[in-house]
Amino acid sequence: MKPELLAIVCSRRRKEADAVRYREHSGGRQQRSPLTLTLSPRARGEREIWRTGLQLHDVFHSTLWRIYPSPRVSRERAGATANVVKRLASPSPRVSGERAGVRGRGNCVVLANLFFLCLACICALCGCSHRQGQNAVPARAAAEDDPAWKIIAPFFQPPADYTTPSEAYRSPLRFNDGQPVASAADWPRRRAEILKQWHDLMGPWPAVIERPNVETLATTHRDNFTQHRVRLDIAPGQTGEGWLLVPEGAGPFPAVLVVYYEPETSVGLGKQPLRDFAYQLTRRGFVTLSIGTPGGNAYKPDIGSARCQPLSFHAYVAANGWNALASRRDVDARRIGIVGHSYGGKWSLFGGALWEKFACVAVSDPGIVFDEKRPSINYWEPWYLGLDPDHPRPARGLITPENPRTGAYKKMVETGRDLHELHALIAPRPFLVSGGAEDTPARWAALSHTVAVNKLLGFTNRVGMTNRPAHTPTEESNAQLYAFFEHFLGRKTQ
Repeated sequence: MKPELLAIVCSRRRKEADAVRYREHSGGRQQRSPLTLTLSPRARGEREIWRTGLQLHDVFHSTLWRIYPSPRVSRERAGATANVVKRLASPSPRVSGERAGVRGRGNCVVLANLFFLCLACICALCGCSHRQGQNAVPARAAAEDDPAWKIIAPFFQPPADYTTPSEAYRSPLRFNDGQPVASAADWPRRRAEILKQWHDLMGPWPAVIERPNVETLATTHRDNFTQHRVRLDIAPGQTGEGWLLVPEGAGPFPAVLVVYYEPETSVGLGKQPLRDFAYQLTRRGFVTLSIGTPGGNAYKPDIGSARCQPLSFHAYVAANGWNALASRRDVDARRIGIVGHSYGGKWSLFGGALWEKFACVAVSDPGIVFDEKRPSINYWEPWYLGLDPDHPRPARGLITPENPRTGAYKKMVETGRDLHELHALIAPRPFLVSGGAEDTPARWAALSHTVAVNKLLGFTNRVGMTNRPAHTPTEESNAQLYAFFEHFLGRKTQ
C-alpha cells in the first residue's frame, strides 16, 4: 500500500481507538463519540469515500497479483480480496442512508468514478494477460543474462529466406470466407474457427477428466528426485501406467508431460539413448509425468469408445495428463509443458495445439507438416489420422494409387488443410521444433506463418527450430531442448 494511504488508515484507526476510550470513560452511557460529534454529514460522506477508495485500492492491487502472480502471493490474500469485493457489492446500511441525500448522491458519483476507473484498468490488464494465452503463464522475456536464453536465442530467428510467410501454405490469418484477420481482436474468433474445423474433421473428444485418479504403485529414490510408478486415468474407464518423477524440495515446480511409445525410455530405463527427456528435466528441477501409447500398441492404439481419430485421442490423453499434473500441490499449474520425440513428437504437437492449457510445446523431429514423400511423416496411417473402418488402407507405406489416402487425412488434404494451422493454435505460447532428418530448415516455410500470428498478437521470440543431421537426438539438440523449458517455464520458484 502506498505511504500516503497507509497514513490515512493509521489516522483513522487512532481516531476510532480514541472514540472507544471516550465511551469507556463515560461509564458506558449512550453518548456519541467526539469523532462523530465533530463530523458534519458532508465530512462523514467524505470519510466513506476514503474508506471505499482504500478498498478499491486493495482490489486493484490484489487483481494485479492475480494477473501477474508472484511466489509471495498466498491463497489467504486471494480470499481476502474476494471478501473486499463482497463488501463493495453490499455497502453498510449506514453508508447507504448517508448517500440518500443530495450530498450523498454526489458521493455516489465520486465512488462510481473511482470504481469504474479501477475497473477499466483491471480490464485492460486482463486483456493483456489473455493475449499471452489463456491459463498459461506469461512466457519470460528474453534476458541477456539468462544462460538458457543464450543457448536457444539464435534458433528463434528465421533464416533470411523465410522471414515472410510462405505462399506454399494457406495463411491462418485469413478466415474460411477469405476475410483477413485484421487485428489481434480478430484472432480468438479465427482460432476458434480453426479448432472447430480440425475437431470436425477428426471427431469429437470424450469429456476431459478434470481430476484423474493417480495411484502410486511403487516409490524409489533416485539421484536428486523421487521416482513413482503410477497408474492413472487416461480416458473414461481406461487407465495407463507411467512414471512420475518429483525433484527434492517443497515446490511448487514447473512440470512437463513426456509422451513416447512407452514411458520407460523417457525416464532413462529403456534401451534407446538420448531420449530420456523426463529424467534429464527432473534432474533440472521439473516434475515430469511420462506416459506411453494408450493400450500399449502404437500401431493399434486403444481409443476405447471415443469417436475420433487416434492422434486426436492421443491429444485427449495429453489433456488428461495435464490435469493430473495440475492437480498436484507441488506443481505450478501455470507452468506445464509437453514434449515428445518422433511418434511422441506428433503426439505432443497435437496435444499442445488442441489443449490450450499447456504453457509451451516442444517436438523432436515428428514431421511438422504433411509430406507424402517421407515415409516417417506418415500421418495418413490408420493409427494417426487415416482411420476408416469402412475403407481401410490395403497396406502400410507411402500413398500410391493402389494404397490411397483414407479417413480424416484424406479430407484434410482435399480441403487444403495442413499442420501449420495447428502450429498457429499454439500461438502465442512458445513453440520449439527440435528438427532432424524429417524437419530440416526448410520447415521454416510453415513456421513463418506462426511467426506472423505471434507478430499480430504483439509477440516475438515465440517460435524456434534447432537442426541436426539425423533423426536421433544428440547431446547438443537435447541441451537446447532442456534450455527451452528452463527459459520459458523456469526452474522451481525461488
